[in-house]
Amino acid sequence: METVFHTIPPVFSEHSEILILGTMPSPKSREAAFYYAHPQNRFWPALALVYGAEPPKTTGQKVALLLEHNLALWDVLKSCEITGASDASIRNPVANDISALLKQAPVRRVLCTGSTSARLYRTLVEPLTHLPCTVLPSPSAANARTSLEALVCAYKAALLG
Repeated sequence: METVFHTIPPVFSEHSEILILGTMPSPKSREAAFYYAHPQNRFWPALALVYGAEPPKTTGQKVALLLEHNLALWDVLKSCEITGASDASIRNPVANDISALLKQAPVRRVLCTGSTSARLYRTLVEPLTHLPCTVLPSPSAANARTSLEALVCAYKAALLG
């Protein structure tokens, strides 16, 4: 178990209406200094399919996809103790200042990518923001029970519905 600090800035603009929150960047994401960087993570392919776009490859393309659709992206946690990328191992979580982001963007909906992110958001953040979250299936390859098709369907319902 190691203590990890979040160092990737949030992606958002003054037009961001939906905030998508993960839990904490994985070791691969921290190494790449951007979100959902593990090659088998299905976040970017699912998001591209929702919007009928080419799957983004570069950080610039990923940011453009988010901003083009008025999305913001960040993580619930600023720091925690964690083993590898295992959300189940998280101890001593400290939340990011999501209220500060909400003062800079007209976010009206919060989506959490996985049950741990939603649980931590509801416990640590929602009492401050009073903005409920919708839980999306985790895009992690470890979430083998959810196919890419099911992931896209859930993301489409939450993002476009």
